[in-house]
Amino acid sequence: MTSGFTELASVDGKVTPTAAAVVPMKDDGLYRGDGAFEVIRLYRGRPFALGDHLDRLGRSAAAIELEFDRAALEAEIGALLAQAGPLDGQLRLIVTRGGRRIAATEPIPAHGATLSLATVTYSPTVILNGVKSLSYAANMEATRLAKARGADEAVLVRPEGTVLEPPTSAIFWVAAGGQLRTPALSDGVLESITRDRLVKALEVEEGTWQVDDLRATGEAFLASTTREVQAVAAIDGAPLPAAPGPRTEEAQRAFAETLGRELREL
Repeated sequence: MTSGFTELASVDGKVTPTAAAVVPMKDDGLYRGDGAFEVIRLYRGRPFALGDHLDRLGRSAAAIELEFDRAALEAEIGALLAQAGPLDGQLRLIVTRGGRRIAATEPIPAHGATLSLATVTYSPTVILNGVKSLSYAANMEATRLAKARGADEAVLVRPEGTVLEPPTSAIFWVAAGGQLRTPALSDGVLESITRDRLVKALEVEEGTWQVDDLRATGEAFLASTTREVQAVAAIDGAPLPAAPGPRTEEAQRAFAETLGRELREL
């Protein structure tokens, strides 16, 4: 909990302080990580791209044959945010195999202006490609492996060398010819909401890229709900001369403009 920030949680419509929230133990969401989730940025209590996040939650749930009542969850989100007030933070949504609908307000994790990356070999489970399931242990272990090598975060790379994504964000980098690149959704990366906005606002090449292409870059950045746009300062120990560089700053401006426009429309 941060100063002036009281975390609240709604479990099937019952709102309490998060520390007092109760979920029945016998739930395969807990026992087996069988469920789906979303994390949504709150700006003065207004959720950014809520509809898009709920749509993706629905796609994740459908992919693992998980039913949930979207209308009930939307009503519970509204009641939770009304009680939470105009806070800057994030909203976590969880639906579990046991039938629980959970919504919780949280503070934003601290992110610096830049961060360093380490590549981590990762063989994804194809059946869960593009799904934000509760089974995130592999993603979190990748981050720990990267930190053990002195980096701040991992970037997942297939055994044959195809670049995927960091565990909780999308990655963009500038190729030798000046093109801004990001892995294609068809490679199994998550359909990130922030990534979507940047691809629409900027000229971006989406494709299948080898790790040597990423390592050769002079400028890269991550994009996610909590990070927005964050510059990368090093990859596998090699410093990037531009952090943040002009393409990163362009992306930051583009996202800020998109964010302002969409929030005004709420």
